[in-house]
Amino acid sequence: MIGRVIVFARVPRAGEVKTRLARAIGDAAALAHYRTMLRDTLAVVREAQVGSPGLEAELCISGDDRDGECARLAAAHGFALTTQVGSSLGERIEAALARALEEGRVPVLVGSDVVSLTAGDLDDAFGALRERDAVFGPTEDGGYALVGLGRQVPRLFEDMPWGRDSLMAATRRRLQEGAVRWSQLRTLWDVDEEPDLRRWLAG
Repeated sequence: MIGRVIVFARVPRAGEVKTRLARAIGDAAALAHYRTMLRDTLAVVREAQVGSPGLEAELCISGDDRDGECARLAAAHGFALTTQVGSSLGERIEAALARALEEGRVPVLVGSDVVSLTAGDLDDAFGALRERDAVFGPTEDGGYALVGLGRQVPRLFEDMPWGRDSLMAATRRRLQEGAVRWSQLRTLWDVDEEPDLRRWLAG
């Protein structure tokens, strides 16, 4: 099994990343924190690669990388740089996972602001996919920050309540309806609002 970690990220640009957080701390500060979160996430993936030789990684971006910032980040970490395809988040996730599966890889996709993510979580995800069709890392706010597939699962990302606290519950129902064999990892948390930022900075 050849695994591939896909890090979903927006091109770092003021006013376009961490917009909810920016309302509390300003665009410039939100951008600076976002850049740190993205670098930290890539470092976690690199750590997982050290423990799992052959594990592939890609930085899959949304937005115009006209300044080459994401290209430089990907190159510095030895990641492939790809572009998100689709008009909705569900379409973009599905397309990235499907592409990896079609290329004979077992993909695990994570967000770029999951400050609680560890290399162990990635190892656990790939371990689960040796026996399951799907794996999810739920978040404290009712969504999920990690998803991996061992095979294509129809309708898993269609018409879902993205950005709402019912996302993981709706996903569980969809998995049950499709009789999908899946595993759930430990609950993670990410940075969306100012209290999350304070929690992260407190260490």
